[in-house]
Amino acid sequence: MNEGAARLGLKTGLALADARAMVPTLAIHDADPSGDTETLLALADWCKLFTPLAATDGPNGIVLDITGAAHLFGGESALIATITQRLGRQGFGARAAIAGTPAAAWAIARHGGQNNIVPEKTPEAALAKIFGAMPLAALRIETHVVAELGQAGLRRIGDLLLRPRAPIVARFGSNVFDRLDELLGRARSPISPRFDAPAFIAERRFAEGLTHRDHIETAILALCTDLCGLLARHGEGARRLDVSLFRVDGAVKHIAAGTSRPLRDPKAMARLFHERIETIGEDGLETGYGFDVIRLAALSAERLDAAQGCFDTNEASASLDDLVDRLGARFGLARITQLVPRDTHHPEQASAASPVHLRPPTPRDHPLPLLAASWPTASWDHGGDEQVPALPERPIRLLRRPEPIDTIAGVPDGPPLRFRWRRVMHQVAAIEGPERIAPEWWKGTALARDYFRAEDTAGQRFWLYREGLYQETPDPRWFMHGLFA
Repeated sequence: MNEGAARLGLKTGLALADARAMVPTLAIHDADPSGDTETLLALADWCKLFTPLAATDGPNGIVLDITGAAHLFGGESALIATITQRLGRQGFGARAAIAGTPAAAWAIARHGGQNNIVPEKTPEAALAKIFGAMPLAALRIETHVVAELGQAGLRRIGDLLLRPRAPIVARFGSNVFDRLDELLGRARSPISPRFDAPAFIAERRFAEGLTHRDHIETAILALCTDLCGLLARHGEGARRLDVSLFRVDGAVKHIAAGTSRPLRDPKAMARLFHERIETIGEDGLETGYGFDVIRLAALSAERLDAAQGCFDTNEASASLDDLVDRLGARFGLARITQLVPRDTHHPEQASAASPVHLRPPTPRDHPLPLLAASWPTASWDHGGDEQVPALPERPIRLLRRPEPIDTIAGVPDGPPLRFRWRRVMHQVAAIEGPERIAPEWWKGTALARDYFRAEDTAGQRFWLYREGLYQETPDPRWFMHGLFA
């Protein structure tokens, strides 16, 4: 129920038929709690124009921590006027107040008079005078407690100030005076902002909204330059970035980008957001009447010391990092993976895909920053005067899962002479092995494996194995595990 209906004598909880009998022209709309919540969250996001610490407060309120921010808008009075006027242009009615604690600001906004600004260092006696005339509902205590205190003759906050605490606490609990202490500044009540305040922010405001994509990207590049200057002074590099685009009509658009390593290059940052805008497209950007404020924030940063330049700097490493970041901007960093080794006996589990941006930091001059140092190195044959790489002991790619094969062997525990795989019979021309892999006994009753490298009469090369030794099982099985190029 709005204020106009209250002035007509209507009350919340009144039956609809009675309300229409009292006011035949009553306008009624169905409630939409989820829509109200989404709108309130969008307004809280828009309020980040004035401070990064904004939180929702109940079903119809927003609380802002403006410590150190009011002077940017001409002072507290000008800040209140700016917020209420801009909300009014968006079609929202608002009552705002500024006080030293969230509880005091809440009470003044909803139950205060004309003076909606209470300085932070106001003496407690003056605060008691300001809040003494307010109803007990300004304490944000339960409705039934307000009603019971009213029956006891306590209807105003000033009535509580004149009473001893012990009898009231014994009957109604300590919450009443806890709220009163917050109101008078004796206790602090923190707010829970929707987003943590970023460590580094760069922002630009425009007299007219930007609607063209080229202009928006140019502004983002300028912000990247400003942000990198801040990062350089603190010896940091950005890992997660966010561009907030505040539209003239109050809508807010966010574009996020992540990096695989600490980044402090303005052009590289701008390329990431260029890729993100390419992915979003013109329709997804939703410029509308234009963006009059653009803010770039480093949501997370890591230490990045300046590197000593030299002639043998590995440019390939930097290019590879840049490629990973650009692909991550288009598809998401979690989808850009690398293979990392795992400590296991089974070849099919010897590697796992891990997001590249989660890899541990590597030295700047590392020739291959995406490869783990624990991978086995290639072996070399020293034949003649020239070194040539040896044939691989294992295939580069394995089958998705080992496939059973039928074999014919000369002796029971010997290698196969022929085998059938996928309905095709293969005659073995040469075979090498076995490479025995012991079972991981700590994982259960597994069998040992004997691997062989086999070549058939057609020149195809296979990697197959026998699961189980004749000492372990009377019926070992054979499997195809991979193919050599």
